[in-house]
Amino acid sequence: MLLKFEQIEPLGAWFAEQLAEAVSAEGKKLSADVVVPVPLDRLRERERRYNQAALVSKPLGKRLRLPHKAVLLVRTLARPDKQVLSLLERRQSVRGAFATRPGSQVDNLRVLLVHHVLTTEATLDACRRVLRDARAKSVIGLRVARTIGNPLPSTRQW
Repeated sequence: MLLKFEQIEPLGAWFAEQLAEAVSAEGKKLSADVVVPVPLDRLRERERRYNQAALVSKPLGKRLRLPHKAVLLVRTLARPDKQVLSLLERRQSVRGAFATRPGSQVDNLRVLLVHHVLTTEATLDACRRVLRDARAKSVIGLRVARTIGNPLPSTRQW
């Protein structure tokens, strides 16, 4: 996916517009208080100089008139190269890989969690668990794309 390897902000804004329409069409079913991108580990973000999920989540927050909280979640473990991991290994690689930033207020928030691409749903699920453990009221997973052969919907509510 081009968005993953190139910092093309207009493309991120276009995807945000599409997601905003989908969220708005669902009405109260997808109501939220905050928009949060899935974080990258520090090294990967330093290498790329951007977070592809944040390229979508930031303009999405603006379109939905919701606060964008990129600092709410942090990645605590670096991601191994997914090209060499099996599906099971991908799921195992994100266990314990995320945390809420110390001092973050998550209690009773309805979170829109934005990811750039869904392969196994493991990353969104790991982030969701952390947010729910921190007492988020709900977590709705949004993704821009999915890998071929993955029939999961573009939104997911836990």
